[in-house]
Amino acid sequence: MSDFYDTLGFDAQATVDSGYYNCYNTVPSLHLSLRKAICECNRNPVIAEIKGASPSLGTIREYSSAIEVIEIAKAMERGGAVALSVLTEPRHFKGSIDVLADVRMAVKLPLLMKDIVLSQIQVAAATQLGADAVLLIKALYDRGYGECDLDSMIEYVQANGLEVLLEVHTEKEFKAAKCTNADIIGINNRNLANLKVDINTSKKILRTKNFEDLVIVSESGINTVEELRFLSQTGVSAFLIGSSIMLTDNVEEKVREFVNA
Repeated sequence: MSDFYDTLGFDAQATVDSGYYNCYNTVPSLHLSLRKAICECNRNPVIAEIKGASPSLGTIREYSSAIEVIEIAKAMERGGAVALSVLTEPRHFKGSIDVLADVRMAVKLPLLMKDIVLSQIQVAAATQLGADAVLLIKALYDRGYGECDLDSMIEYVQANGLEVLLEVHTEKEFKAAKCTNADIIGINNRNLANLKVDINTSKKILRTKNFEDLVIVSESGINTVEELRFLSQTGVSAFLIGSSIMLTDNVEEKVREFVNA
């Protein structure tokens, strides 16, 4: 039986086939390390996410212009974000590769291209538009949606000078992810099969405590400083926060609130 993972995989391939990732402009890269930025952060390492929508919430924030997006990015930087995640997936998250390019020119933080990355064409776009890291979702590669296997894609991403944030959702996926060469492992508290969020997912996966040498990011469902503090006790290295930041009127202050929690 198919679920939302299959929807994401199918639609991502259609987006690739449409030519959406064929970039004609190049944005100079700052060649920043997301992993290093997290490890060297002396406050709560918050990766603030720029997103227009989500499959569960629908439209989160409309952008009236590139100037508005740039102001959001700068507000996140002023608030103390360790890095920014930029949604570029257009069908379910209202993302844009143009936004990635605009943000790269506006801030001096590591940038994660957040997308359903299954093709080398998408990696080339990330490189060309100034990203420092890309997201790969393990479950989609396990289901055969990648144009190559996961290890080969990780190798290709890194050969292009980018880091890999490898996303998992289960203990089985986490155990397998530890055996890859991914730079960072992300634990998504949202089950992308059914879109349900359980903030305890990170805690359940990390209960074995056998992850001391890994850089781990907890993703999704972080709406309050109390939830961030709860997750910090599980041993995660950083926090990727999108919707709760994008829904607020004062982006800078919201980011600062999480960073200083």
